[in-house]
Amino acid sequence: MTSTQARHTRRAVLKSAVDAANRCYGLDPNEFFRGDGESLITWQARRAEAIRICTSCPVRAACEELALRDGDGNSRVDDMVRGGLSGTELAAVGAAQAVRLATVRAADRDTEGRQLDDLTSEFYTEAVKNPDSSRNGKSRRAADRAAAQKERLATLADQIRQIRTARRARAGWGVAA
Repeated sequence: MTSTQARHTRRAVLKSAVDAANRCYGLDPNEFFRGDGESLITWQARRAEAIRICTSCPVRAACEELALRDGDGNSRVDDMVRGGLSGTELAAVGAAQAVRLATVRAADRDTEGRQLDDLTSEFYTEAVKNPDSSRNGKSRRAADRAAAQKERLATLADQIRQIRTARRARAGWGVAA
């Protein structure tokens, strides 16, 4: 994945790509962070090795983009490596791309979660309606409204169930209880 592709990719896809193909899988994550009280010379050697690992990683651009979207890095403290960049480098790139990052962060917000909230709200709104209240006293119309309400509730419940099942599967939950 190139840097340009990573910039135009949604967060979930970036995360999946990094999880599936990163070179640092199985390595101690602490190798990419400066330890408390660690001397600068020791950290510089470890940082160089971490950057070397990142440089050959097929998903380096995706990892860098995730780090930028997460706001990683500190302009005053060199204490990490992510996506082949030190913490100070990440902070500088993040500051230079602040407007773009704000836009992609907004786009990355959990649209599926918002959809789930909207469907759940619609379900409860529909569920509290009284289909028996007749505008003109005809019971046949009340029965039709009740059937339509029941069908609408079943459709909404199915949509909610599909989204929740997909989210649970992506989170590794397997089949919901």
